[in-house]
Amino acid sequence: MRWRILGLLFLARIGLGFQFQTVASVGDDLVVAFGLDYTGIGFLIGLFMAPGLVLALPAGYWGRFVSDRIMVVFGLGALALGGLVSSQAVESWTVGLGRIFAGAGFLFTTLYFTKMVADWFEGREIATAMSILVMSWPFGIAMGQVGHAWLAVTYGWQVPFQAAAVYCLIAALAVFAFYRAPHDLPPLKDGSAARLTRQEWRLTLCAAVAWGVFNAAYVTYLSFGPKVLEDLGQTAIAAAGMISIGSWIMVVSGAVCGQIVDRVGGRNVVLTVCMGGAIVALLLLSRPGAGLSASLLFGLLGMAPAGVIVALAGQALRPQVRAFGMGIFFTVYYAIMLVIPPVAGAIRDATGNAQGPILLAIALFASVVPLSLMFESFKETQHLSLKKEA
Repeated sequence: MRWRILGLLFLARIGLGFQFQTVASVGDDLVVAFGLDYTGIGFLIGLFMAPGLVLALPAGYWGRFVSDRIMVVFGLGALALGGLVSSQAVESWTVGLGRIFAGAGFLFTTLYFTKMVADWFEGREIATAMSILVMSWPFGIAMGQVGHAWLAVTYGWQVPFQAAAVYCLIAALAVFAFYRAPHDLPPLKDGSAARLTRQEWRLTLCAAVAWGVFNAAYVTYLSFGPKVLEDLGQTAIAAAGMISIGSWIMVVSGAVCGQIVDRVGGRNVVLTVCMGGAIVALLLLSRPGAGLSASLLFGLLGMAPAGVIVALAGQALRPQVRAFGMGIFFTVYYAIMLVIPPVAGAIRDATGNAQGPILLAIALFASVVPLSLMFESFKETQHLSLKKEA
């Protein structure tokens, strides 16, 4: 049953990446239509994450009163609404308004998709399950990299927003009709349910920063990697297609990576190898003729440990505090994701080329391993404390 539920959540969560990728895919059209610069495009990309700063904690708290299924259906509906609003824009602020609506939906769905999988797979292949779940994000982005670029060229920049909105609406109906919660969840208790221990705070914050910088690096790569290839002579559609190859590959490599950690262990060794691969891939990207090799390496190694990283949040929290703790986790995540895209865009404007943002992405990927080591150190301290109490 849990694998069927995971399949449903995977297909529904594709809509998040599909909607997110719209602005990055039609960025050049928005520059022409509204007179924006790339700092402005980066701001619109980052605006998708802004509602998380305000809504993550309330969303985690509301989970005590509203079912996970309804929260996800609401979030997917907001993602659809945001896409429709952006598609009707005649001024740039309307695109931004649509991004805020979609970003609110992204917050609710991301938080509760993660909680649903943690509930179903706690203690049972959670790294594998989380790896499969989070790979729906690059899968949706890869669909957008290819599909949105073609739709924009063929029908206009508004259509990608509309296509993503339709997908999110269908996903909302599917979750409402078919999702069921596990029967063995411990009941929430008033008062204590929303209280994290000091150790849970440390673990959650550490996991959140690792997840935030990892995703910020990925988004920077998606937004400016095609520009690096265009500077080397590729057409816009060819560059987008080449960068998307990595996103397609990581759907498989992510599941394999989760299986390795679940069965063999060695999380920090795996992260070190994978982050090293990501850095090498980004360095290769600017070399003439190396774009395909860079994208393949990035997909095989660079993004493979996504589920391993997000699984840290589930390991940091007891089931009784998981919804509220996920609110804290995603507040930190969204703060990082809100800040980095405009910074990357400003670097692009200041340097006049796309290699500057790629160097920022390299630095972000490099910070993931120290954060994982810190998490493990905190976890070991927790185990020692429990032994002393026993």
